[in-house]
Amino acid sequence: MHDFDEKIPVQRIVAGKLRRYYHLTVIRQLLWPSLVLKNVRDCFFVIAGFFQSIAKLIIWRPDVVFAKGGYVCLPVGIATRLLGIPLVIHDSDAHPGLTNLILSKWATAIATGAPLKYYPYPAKKARYVGIPVGSEFRQFTDRERLAAKIKWGIKADQPLIVVTGGGLGSSRINDAVIFAIEDLLVLGSVVLISGTGQYDELRSITPPNSSRFQLHAFIFKDMASLLGAADVVITRAGATTILELAALAKPTILIPNGKLTGGHQLKNAAVYQKDGAVVIVDEDEMVGNPKILVDAVRDILSNPEKAQQMSMAFAPFARPNAARDVADMVLVASNRL
Repeated sequence: MHDFDEKIPVQRIVAGKLRRYYHLTVIRQLLWPSLVLKNVRDCFFVIAGFFQSIAKLIIWRPDVVFAKGGYVCLPVGIATRLLGIPLVIHDSDAHPGLTNLILSKWATAIATGAPLKYYPYPAKKARYVGIPVGSEFRQFTDRERLAAKIKWGIKADQPLIVVTGGGLGSSRINDAVIFAIEDLLVLGSVVLISGTGQYDELRSITPPNSSRFQLHAFIFKDMASLLGAADVVITRAGATTILELAALAKPTILIPNGKLTGGHQLKNAAVYQKDGAVVIVDEDEMVGNPKILVDAVRDILSNPEKAQQMSMAFAPFARPNAARDVADMVLVASNRL
C-alpha cells in the first residue's frame, strides 16, 4: 500500500493567458484597450514561464509530463518539446482548449473527456477515456435514492430539485430560483447550493431549512449523496460536473455560462443535448423570464418516460475506469508498461 498522506510537492511558474470572450466579436475585443494590453503582457509571462520550466525539468529529469490543459500548461508543454520529454495531455471539455490544441501537435498521447469525434486530434494517439470522478458517483437504486432523501431531511414521497451553480455559485441562477421559488416548490422540494458569496444575502430572505426548501453555501462532503437523491438537477455546464451527473444518470438541466473564455460551457452542453441526455436553458432568457426554468423542471417531473430516456442517454457518457485509463497512458508514454 502507498502512503497517500504524504504531501505532494508543488512548484510554481509564471504563466499568461489569452483572454477571449465567446459572447463578444473579435473587433469588439480588439477595441478593448485593457484586454489587449493584458494579452500582450501575458505573452511575456509565457516566455518567462517557458524558461522557468526548462530549468525545473532539467533538474527533475522526469520520465513523462502530464498536462491537464489550461494556460499554465503551455510553457511547460513547450519545454517538454524542446527537451524531448514524453508528454500526455487530457482534455476535459467536449472541445479542445487553445493550450491543448497547441500541445497536441507534439504530444505523445492525448486523452479526451468526450467522444473523439468532437476533437481534431489524430486517432492514432488520441483515446476517449472520459473524466475521472469519485467512485461514489454511480447510479442509485430506488431504495438508495429514497434513503438519501431521508438523510438530507427531504420527504421520501416528494420530488427533489437540486440547484447548484458550481463551486463559486452563480448569482444569476440563484436569483432566478429565488424569484420562482413558489412555483418550484409546487413541483417538489428544492435544495439550492448558492456558493459562499451570496449565501448571507439569500439566507436573510429565505426561511430556515426544512423538508421543503434548503439553502447551503457549499457542500464539501456527500455531494454525491445529495445529487443521487435528486429527481432533477439544475447546474452549470462544467465538464467534471456533467460527467459526475452522467455517472449518476440524473435528468439534468444545464445553464451554460456563455461568457467564459472560448465558450467551452456552451460547447459542452451542446454535445450532451445532441444525444438527448440533457436539457439546456439559455441563461439570458432565464434572467428575463425565470418561469422558463420552472417550465423545464415541470416538463421533466411530469413526464417520467422523458426523464428515463434522458437518464439512459446520459449514462453511457460515464467512464468509471477513466482514472486507471489515464494512468495507463502516462505509464505507457514513460515506457513503464
